[in-house]
This record gives sequence, structure tokens and C-alpha cells, in this order.
Amino acid sequence: MPIFEKPPLETLTPARERWTPLYLEHGRIEVDDSSVKWIGADRTVMRLPVASLSVLMLGPGTTVTHAAMKACADSNTPVCWVGADGMRFYAFGVAPTHDNERARKQAEIASSPKRRDVVARRMFSRRFPDVDVDGVALKELRGMEGRRVKALYAEMGLKYGVSWKGRNYDATHWEVADTINRAVSAANAALYALTTAVVCSLGYLPQLGFIHTASTLPFVFDIADMYKPETTLPAAFETVSLNPEAAEEETIARLKFFIESTKLLKRMPVDIGKLLEGV
Repeated sequence: MPIFEKPPLETLTPARERWTPLYLEHGRIEVDDSSVKWIGADRTVMRLPVASLSVLMLGPGTTVTHAAMKACADSNTPVCWVGADGMRFYAFGVAPTHDNERARKQAEIASSPKRRDVVARRMFSRRFPDVDVDGVALKELRGMEGRRVKALYAEMGLKYGVSWKGRNYDATHWEVADTINRAVSAANAALYALTTAVVCSLGYLPQLGFIHTASTLPFVFDIADMYKPETTLPAAFETVSLNPEAAEEETIARLKFFIESTKLLKRMPVDIGKLLEGV
């Protein structure tokens, strides 16, 4: 097996100070010359500073050797397997944490109705900054959230001049939905994949949510929903306003711009920490 010298624990970059995620597709990751190396299908060869990456996201057409996975694990660098352009999340490897402190804390809060209520209200307060959420029942807040989202769709439609007839799509009959519904779905799926990668890389549990409770990724939905008004919705509506027949790939390309311009990958870990802080 190629040799990758395991870095001393004290020299590893803390998760909060690591670079943003690196997405790769159509190529091979292996260990060569005592370093992790990316060999692209286009013959691009690049050394990967795995000990400094927050997460390595592997898209379609990628293969990775056992030695390379071991090097990532030795560097406390998570590896996530995702779909094209990050539109799906399939699996992840080791998280860059030295213990399970964050997972235990999240589980303790989620298992306490009183503490879970506190976190849920913090999440709602980000959605309704002008409302005293402590004086409103959670059931009512969920109803308010539904009305807020409907209003956002209508507002985006007016702003970008896109005809909006309501949220209507069937994942099993994707082609039946209109262009804007497909664009919104594609953007949301990409945001969920990215959020899942961040949640897992920080050592939290995607299965334990506070507002959402169903499905396998309720915590991911809790977090991602906070950022849709500034990322997925403008990306989808702006794309369709420029090209009424836009393919989903065009929406994803525009979404990348909004993710970068809002510094989402730097903000998300901080925001998650604040939501659970002191509860």
C-alpha cells in the first residue's frame, strides 16, 4: 500500500478553520509520493491538501483507493458521495471531530421536549425576526411558516416576472411539472445535499430534527430551510426568468453563485452552533 504519513493529532486544522468543501467528478483519487492525488478524466493531476479540507465531495464517475480513504480518515477529513453537481447525497465517511460531543449534545436536546422547543423557537425566530415567537404556539408557528413560504413564492414570481401557479410537482413524474417547479426542486435538492455534507462533517446527526421530525434528514431540512429565501428561490426564479425552458443544470449553476456570494459555507457551521448553544 502507498505510504501516507499520518499527521499528529495536534497539527490537524480544526473543522471551523478548514477550507470550503471540494467537489470532484470523473476521476480517481489515490495516494502517490506520500500525498493524496486527484487524477481527472481530462488528465488533470492535482495534489489534494486533505488535512485542510472541510469535506471532500465525490460526484459521478469517481473512484477512490483504500489508501486514499485511509489518508482522509487519518486527517479527520470527511468524504461524501453525492450526485451530479451535489444534487443528491448518498453516504459519508468519517467526520473531522475527535469525539461524539456534538452528536450527544444534539441527541440530549432532541430527547427533551422543553429543550427541543427552545431550539425550534430559535429556528422560527430567524424566519420571523419581528415576532415574539415565545408567545406563539409551535403549531401556529408552523402554520405561519407555511404562509410565509407561499408568500415568498408569489413575491419571487412578481420580482422576476415568472408565472407562479403554486408548488406542484411529482418526483415520479418529473416531466409533468412546469419549468419553475422543476427549477425550485433541483435547487432545493442541491441545497439539501450541501447541508447534509456540512451537518455530517461537523459531527451532527441529520436524523434528529427540531421543527421537522419525519424522513431521514429532518435536521438537514431544519437548517436548509433557513437559507432558501437567499439561495434556492432567487436562483430558480432568476434562471427561469432568463430562460423559460431552462434545464435543471442551469439552476444549479446559478445556485452556486448565490451560495458563494452569501458566504453560506462559512455561515452555516456558525449558525448551527448558535442554534444549539446553551440549551
